[in-house]
Amino acid sequence: MIKVLFVCLGNICRSPMAEFIFKNMVDKKNLSEKFYIDSAATSCYNEINKEGIYIEVKKILKEMKIPFNEHISKQITKEDYKKFDYILVMEEKNIFDILKIIEKDSKNKIFRLLDFSNNPKNISDPWYTGDFYSAYYDIVYGCEKFLEYIIKNNKF
Repeated sequence: MIKVLFVCLGNICRSPMAEFIFKNMVDKKNLSEKFYIDSAATSCYNEINKEGIYIEVKKILKEMKIPFNEHISKQITKEDYKKFDYILVMEEKNIFDILKIIEKDSKNKIFRLLDFSNNPKNISDPWYTGDFYSAYYDIVYGCEKFLEYIIKNNKF
């Protein structure tokens, strides 16, 4: 089983969006039993306040017909580093923040989601930019390329 954790700053916009987009892609390829997929935050603020998926994200997921269930923000832990095979972040700062928690990426598990694409870059935080659609399309592209990478490098 391939265990994938998507991570962003607050775990209410980009990382849960990525979690449910990727779950949907994997399901459409009949590979759900081969994956464990979750999401988390680098900060604890939203976890403390029991924040769920941001309303704009829910709106886009519904519009794009991506199934999702409620998700309460949680912060990444050292145990998560041990548990997951891939920790896919939305931007470079997320890596820096994760390393404050886990100390070092000794098993080379942490990547930006778009590092698997032909256009490696950060995915802007729509909480600050207000552009949820750009984040959505970047995440879809990143998930497609990551899934292609996984299928190419595993025997399914």
